[in-house]
Amino acid sequence: MTKNTATADNTTLVLPHPEHSFWARIAHEIADAIRRGIYAPGERLPSEHALAQQYGVNRHTIRRSLTTLGQLGLVRSAQGSGTYVEEFAVDLVLGKRPRHRQSLAQAGLKGGMKVLQSHVLRADSAVAQALEVPPGSQVLHLVVLGDGGGQPLHVSDRYFPLPRLAGLDTHLRATGSITASLAQLGVADYTRRESRISARLPEAKVATLLHQPASRPTLLVTSVNVDTEGVPVEFARAWFAGDRVTLTMDHAHD
Repeated sequence: MTKNTATADNTTLVLPHPEHSFWARIAHEIADAIRRGIYAPGERLPSEHALAQQYGVNRHTIRRSLTTLGQLGLVRSAQGSGTYVEEFAVDLVLGKRPRHRQSLAQAGLKGGMKVLQSHVLRADSAVAQALEVPPGSQVLHLVVLGDGGGQPLHVSDRYFPLPRLAGLDTHLRATGSITASLAQLGVADYTRRESRISARLPEAKVATLLHQPASRPTLLVTSVNVDTEGVPVEFARAWFAGDRVTLTMDHAHD
């Protein structure tokens, strides 16, 4: 399922007539701008201050307009970030061969991975068990943002065994693809051994990166990927934006 946006045509039976008040007129105009694509799905609207200046009203009036549009599912507010045009979920497939770009292509979108942080650390018991290395072993830890259509879809902590996959962060920055980066380091193919999915409220940092309020649940996917010999090459914890992503388990190819 590709991204869509609710249209102003679907709100005319709910919004008060635009002649009833300033805030209703402004809500109608913003909804119409969304319908006509002036504000695209996922796009941040101008600030309350900018909209107040544009329409010649106070910020309280703008806030009421945006609150109403939010209740109708046309926009969403992210604390400290702004108000964004709402969008339906992108359907991402979790199959035996995890490929971010391929999954996005199936949804008609382009995207990739961006390294936000990279450092070497000692594996704790959970990471060591997942990667099948002794506790305290050095591993490469990456914080990665995955986007689709220019919008953040997930943020993840990813761990790779060292020294085998040293330099993967450099390749990932260059390619935006974990698959391509692993191939550069001799892992020609890899598959997902397991995935565990749960609903969690995000930490403030995760919510900010996903452009969503911390009160909105995320889908936490914990996974282990292995090479053709069954040796783990990646352990990941990925937080998916719950209102932007639908996760489909593909059993046909497992």
